[in-house]
Amino acid sequence: MKINIKGTNLELTPAITQYIEEKIGSLDRYAENMEKDGDPALGHEIVEAFVEIGRTTKHHRQGDIYKAEVNLKIGGQIIRTEKEDWDIRVAVDAVKEDLKIELEKFKGKRNTKYKQGARLVKRALSISPLAWFKKEK
Repeated sequence: MKINIKGTNLELTPAITQYIEEKIGSLDRYAENMEKDGDPALGHEIVEAFVEIGRTTKHHRQGDIYKAEVNLKIGGQIIRTEKEDWDIRVAVDAVKEDLKIELEKFKGKRNTKYKQGARLVKRALSISPLAWFKKEK
């Protein structure tokens, strides 16, 4: 998983960058099967995370002043979550939890579509009940 981090109205310190990479990078296990579809020899990955963190305003000192937004690109699909909180680390944790839930839903839908297709192929290949041979007496 490739993670791109952008800071808005906030200085990105190495500690914050490392924290984000650990939290968002831990979602890699949910997306690992989806990443195998890509060809790493071509130099591109299918799963990319675009993380934007920042302060919503410069003059407030209380309330929800930090925002964390993640756009997770899986092939042609985009999964997006956004949270605001009083601390940047709490906002990143909340975004991670939402992304985990959304990834599980996405993976479930993908598996369901695969199974539906397999059922259709199986039905198409099975012999019709009208084609059964009658037993001769």
